Amino acid sequence: MSKTYDYIVVGAGISGAVVAYELAKRNAGSILILDKDFPTAGATGSCAAGIRAQFGTEFNVNLMKISLEKFEHLHEELDYPKDLIGLHQGGYLVLAYSEEEMENLKRNVEVQHKIGINTEILTPEEVHYRWPMLRLDGVVGATYHARDGHADPFYTTFAYIEAAKRLGAELRKHTPVLKLLTEGEKVVGVETPDGPIYGGNVIVAAGTWSTKLLKDIGIDIPLWAEKHEILITEPLARFLDPMVISFSKDFYAQQRPHGGFIMGISPDNPEQWFDPNDYNIQSSWHFLKKMASTILDVMPFLKDVHIVRQWAGFYDMTTDNHHIVGPIDAYDGLWILAGGSGHGFMFGPAIGMILAEWIVGEELAYDITKLNWKRFKEGKLVIEPAVVG
Repeated sequence: MSKTYDYIVVGAGISGAVVAYELAKRNAGSILILDKDFPTAGATGSCAAGIRAQFGTEFNVNLMKISLEKFEHLHEELDYPKDLIGLHQGGYLVLAYSEEEMENLKRNVEVQHKIGINTEILTPEEVHYRWPMLRLDGVVGATYHARDGHADPFYTTFAYIEAAKRLGAELRKHTPVLKLLTEGEKVVGVETPDGPIYGGNVIVAAGTWSTKLLKDIGIDIPLWAEKHEILITEPLARFLDPMVISFSKDFYAQQRPHGGFIMGISPDNPEQWFDPNDYNIQSSWHFLKKMASTILDVMPFLKDVHIVRQWAGFYDMTTDNHHIVGPIDAYDGLWILAGGSGHGFMFGPAIGMILAEWIVGEELAYDITKLNWKRFKEGKLVIEPAVVG
């Protein structure tokens, strides 16, 4: 355990996997990925894995344009079976339940069109013509972008890690980081149950576990775990392609390629806790009741469908629902990539790549420096209107 690495990446979810690969791709030096459990054991492995460019700010639409293009060619870049990465672009159908909400969606579409995302604006009649199985009571309009969709969060992450390993990176599973090691104003490595591991740079990509690791060395960030739940039904014959979502009603639902419907809805009072080692990820009947009553208003054909599985996971949340990315400049060599706030998987390929560019001193594919950790104290939050939950 005495080997010194150029880069230690803490966390093997999508964020850690991407940044490790992108560093290895750039021949940046020796790279070690550590995870307290195994790749995707945290938020990545619990997510619904949606991918959408339908955001409301130029910042997010630009990032998702990069990420979407990465997803579309990921199997080629990472030399991984296309069917396992599982990109399925059935689109996102965003329903509006008030004139005010529809006006907001139209403003979002103006932003998207400006950046080259060809989202459609649909009337209720047009929605009904294309998806007659949906009940549209109260719907005043919708937007639809055909290139949105989903991918497999497990295999996508595995593909990045395997590609990083082929380029020389190492992965150590079941190796929790107990604390970050510093000397003066420099990070020098990490402490594990098996002893210290030294590194010139440490990238903290540990989701909500990032909070304690940084707090122990005097860095306070507003990052916490928030419980969310998902269910999936038995398979039906395929007849519905898009992910159907509503920002005002806080739900999403989609038929997967195998026929089952995956869906989630935001809790009325999100369960939050600051020690992710003690988080409760038990499923609840409260979620099941709210999910069923809400989705049957839109998809009445699911009335007698059996639920196969229900599970809970967490969003690693920040106060403005955005990642925290970049150097923790109180310590030379310390970097962070965390706080996806429910969007970590879809932004992962873009933000992980850009952070690697930042670390090695390349020109950034897109300027994400406003996502630095100091923005919270400086009151420079990055607000996004188009979020579920």
